[in-house]
Amino acid sequence: MLWSRAAGLCALLQSALAYTPLSDASLRSIPNPGNDFDIHDGAVLAPILVPRVPGTPGSIAVLSHFANFFQKSLSNWTITYQNSTSTTPTSSGKQVPFVNLIATRDPPWSSEGSVGRLALVAHYDSKLTPEGFIGATDSAAPCAMILHAARSIDQALTAKWANTDMDMAGLDDLEEYKGVQILLLDGEEAFSVWTDTDSLYGARSLAETWETTFNPAASTYQSPLDSIDLFVLLDLLGAATPNVPSYFKTTHWAYQLMADAETRLRSLGLLKTTNQKFLAEREKKDSDRWLGGLIGDDHIPFMKRGVEILHLIAYPFPSVWHTIQDDGEHLDIDTVSDWAKIVAAFTAGWLDLDEFMTNPSQVHARDENNEGLVSGAAVKDEL
Repeated sequence: MLWSRAAGLCALLQSALAYTPLSDASLRSIPNPGNDFDIHDGAVLAPILVPRVPGTPGSIAVLSHFANFFQKSLSNWTITYQNSTSTTPTSSGKQVPFVNLIATRDPPWSSEGSVGRLALVAHYDSKLTPEGFIGATDSAAPCAMILHAARSIDQALTAKWANTDMDMAGLDDLEEYKGVQILLLDGEEAFSVWTDTDSLYGARSLAETWETTFNPAASTYQSPLDSIDLFVLLDLLGAATPNVPSYFKTTHWAYQLMADAETRLRSLGLLKTTNQKFLAEREKKDSDRWLGGLIGDDHIPFMKRGVEILHLIAYPFPSVWHTIQDDGEHLDIDTVSDWAKIVAAFTAGWLDLDEFMTNPSQVHARDENNEGLVSGAAVKDEL
């Protein structure tokens, strides 16, 4: 365990050093969600705005929506599911199924355990009570934000990896390449009263499973858990004028990078909300108050196992928290859209995509004569 923690710390420091802020042109290239975030018929958000208690038809429908989104929009991602069951205080001894969706995109030449990953995380289940609870900020909107952010950087990621000449690149060059992973987790909500056993069903199962699943011998990362360089958890986002503190000293540098992305997007007039900052604690000092792990959420089982956490959760909580009013009509869609763009900008910077964001369909790649410009699609077909 000591070896894996030390390796994880080294990987985290390398990722921090490798982060490349986007140019103004690249920031301008991040698309607006547009009608995809319409609460009634938006292709990304609307299908999530339904009750989705684990094991119910609503949960199955939302999981199918996610799978269809990746199939149609992000077909280069690898989709897996992690399943578990548990009794709950309301299940009368019956086992309730929990399904986590894991979407992964690694460099095409990488082997399992060879690259670290940025994890973008939200829970997709909704509370059992009050009856008909939607959970728009909690966490339908965060799921939609992550899907839009992933789609916004996907072509640039393809372009970057297609542009890598594996014959010319050395091992040291390849160490800079990183993967990205989306975790849409089930069973975050308590069925009765929040306790260590009645909450975080999917997160607890996945963290335990990944801790005890080992990559091939001599891998850079010992397990899928060790492969997480940074766990970015979105929750309770989508209400107007959010305040998101910096919760952890050890990842304040990542919070600062996210805050910088927000500031630059605002300065360029690329965000819809004005006269505010979502991430206002960029200059926080060690002597200030750090809430750390005081807020129970899906990061807890991972944090207990040494994973570094960037927790993007509004505090104070939205006024609609855990009430029937936490529905689509009470979302501030401009805020939802802005969060999606901020997360996309941070993700693109983490993956060093700046030079590939503005025109990802045209990729500089070597043809048979070691010269020429070929289309990204053509290169993709050759990989």
